[in-house]
Amino acid sequence: MADSFDLVVIGSGPGGYVAAIRAAQLGMKVACVEKRATLGGTCLNTGCIPSKALLAASEKYHEAESGLAAFGVDVGKPKLNMKQMMAHKDGVVAANVNGVAFLFKKNKIEHVIGTGSIPKAGEVLVTGEDGKKRTLKAGKILIATGSESTPLPGVEIDEKQIVTSTGALELSSVPKHLVVIGGGVIGLEMGSVWRRLGAEVTVVEFLDRIVPTMDQDIGKQFQRVLTKQGFKFMLGSKVTGAKTAKSGVTLTVEPAAGGKKEELKADVVLVAIGRRPFTQGLGLEALGVAMDKRGFIQVDDDYQTSVNGIYAIGDAIPGPMLAHKAEEDGIAAVEIMAGEAAHVDYNLVPGIVYTWPEVASIGKTEEELKAAKIEYKVGKFPFTANGRARAINMTDGLVKILADAKTDRVLGCHILGAEAGTLIHEVATAMAFGASAEDIAMTCHGHPTLNEAVKEAALAVHGRPIHI
Repeated sequence: MADSFDLVVIGSGPGGYVAAIRAAQLGMKVACVEKRATLGGTCLNTGCIPSKALLAASEKYHEAESGLAAFGVDVGKPKLNMKQMMAHKDGVVAANVNGVAFLFKKNKIEHVIGTGSIPKAGEVLVTGEDGKKRTLKAGKILIATGSESTPLPGVEIDEKQIVTSTGALELSSVPKHLVVIGGGVIGLEMGSVWRRLGAEVTVVEFLDRIVPTMDQDIGKQFQRVLTKQGFKFMLGSKVTGAKTAKSGVTLTVEPAAGGKKEELKADVVLVAIGRRPFTQGLGLEALGVAMDKRGFIQVDDDYQTSVNGIYAIGDAIPGPMLAHKAEEDGIAAVEIMAGEAAHVDYNLVPGIVYTWPEVASIGKTEEELKAAKIEYKVGKFPFTANGRARAINMTDGLVKILADAKTDRVLGCHILGAEAGTLIHEVATAMAFGASAEDIAMTCHGHPTLNEAVKEAALAVHGRPIHI
């Protein structure tokens, strides 16, 4: 006899587990199918969480090596304990995945270990590693299977010498030369980890700029900061082949527009050209679930697919491929299932690069406003003029606010600097309430704080910053 549930969620990443918890809060009987033994999906197990643990650890190493002396703290040359650094990362992962398991028990959500597929609407078939099968009857099915690293033709992943972000988190020693294919968020974050620990890092990017979806002005300044940190960039270049040997990896690189080929040697190559939805094996084609050419599942405003009773969220559907976006999707989807009103404003999903300094962005870029022919004003304020930034010796970067030229409503904010990922949320809240640049400028900000740079950028929109 099949088990019956009001909702079966396939995938326990941030979108899936948050949706499962919210559904349980709303009174649904919920099961969550996950092929891993641990909950949390890519984000908690092999993505966001472990990468941030290594980013924090490597930043502390770098600070001890070259940053503390300026504050009068002499510690001598630090010694890298790779085993302990990885133990810290693993401990952080364990704490997070165990926390989700606790929340499942608390909310009486059944964790079903195995690979899920959908033979027909209202039914999920779970296949365990041992081949045993279990059928779950579901009033509704929510696909939250996330995404996987996009492969690069001619470059075969082995997770040893040629790695995705998963393998880059498990290296046993610091490579002498790390080549990162892709100048996006994942590549720059992982490149930062190993650069701080002593690796030479070269970034090969197909386009003529890094972080191409972010504001171009910020991207250029970000590249300058990373170059100062020792990054090397090969922009407008593509990798067309890779050969591995005991001595390392040899890449074939040529101009993106075509031209003379050259060889680039590395100890480790990180392929980080983006991610693609992970939906294979679910049986969606046979069910007639509509998907686009890139493999994203098409959903309506209620997150329902073209098949009644089957829903999808997160990286499996179009939109920003971010953990926090998936969480918002998950909550909205199950609240709609429960008959409540819910909505996600995708213009207000912050994007953050957790390098140091950080980069954070929300709303429209200048390029998007120009393309839409929207008249706007710009306010900028550099951290070199911020007292707190000087005090902590973190003066790289700036705050940039874009506001409607007629209404003064804030249309976007872009920050390069210390704690940018935290600072952006002040503007996120303001934008959610339709605030103007003047509203931010007239709000009293504590002194001395990094947030004062946000206030000054808002003042700069009207040409009246105080400290520059």
